[in-house]
Amino acid sequence: MNLRLAAIYFAILMGVASAPAASFSFLVKVSGKGRPVILIPGLGCGPEVWNSTISHFDSKYEFHVLTLPGFAGQPAIKGPILSRVRDEITDYIKTNHLDHPVIIGHSLGATLAFWVASRAPKLLGGVIAVDGVPWLPALMDPTIDTKVVAAQGTYMSESMARMDKKAFRAATKRSLTSMISDPKDVEWVLNTSAESDPTSVGRAMAEMYATDLRNEVKNIQCPVLLLAEGAFFNTPSAKTQALANYESQIHLVPKHVVRMSTKARHFIMLDDPVFFFDQVGTFLTAQLPN
Repeated sequence: MNLRLAAIYFAILMGVASAPAASFSFLVKVSGKGRPVILIPGLGCGPEVWNSTISHFDSKYEFHVLTLPGFAGQPAIKGPILSRVRDEITDYIKTNHLDHPVIIGHSLGATLAFWVASRAPKLLGGVIAVDGVPWLPALMDPTIDTKVVAAQGTYMSESMARMDKKAFRAATKRSLTSMISDPKDVEWVLNTSAESDPTSVGRAMAEMYATDLRNEVKNIQCPVLLLAEGAFFNTPSAKTQALANYESQIHLVPKHVVRMSTKARHFIMLDDPVFFFDQVGTFLTAQLPN
């Protein structure tokens, strides 16, 4: 199970324009017109994971797609990564006068979305968490000890910092293969993920393991949709328990819904696009009416 925990987080065909550089550590690509939607990829991933989402909804929304520092070729930064990005996302929304955007975050990106929504509850119009939760270690083992988690995070961070480019690419491919059903999707996601800085990916993972937001999410005021993977839960009882674990992560959020795709692995938007587009489209229509 610990290997599974580690794998979960080891993880634009249209014309785009770059957002003002300002002092943000992340890169932003902006496309489309309409109400604002911020897209945050998962650990080590580039913006391409959202290509199909943008193509599907491009006539309705203005998308702001982030590439986090140290990920997919974006320059690395010194010091904490996630807390800095959290604050910078808030600053980005204010600087660009985005009117109550919805944040769609995958994996680590979803955890960041929960963090922003908890710290700036009046700023967002909604959060869609794509198989990301307030504290990943407790999702698979609700009784896990924080000291064990801290040790796991430190070990993984130190191990990844020692990887050269070849070893990092191989490890990334193994993780993506466990999280994406189609080998063709694995390959194109790998192309940019393998360009990430191993030290940054390890640090971000360790920071994630050390950040338990389960109590903090009670401050969230906007609606939350949590989309859960279900391909690994092969029996009704396993699915029921998994849904209960996801629900326990966000039960303190006043307005929330949990939906599970029975066929998708971790990259739900790639594995089950019909389910994903239906759930996301319904949510965005309700929260960002034209």
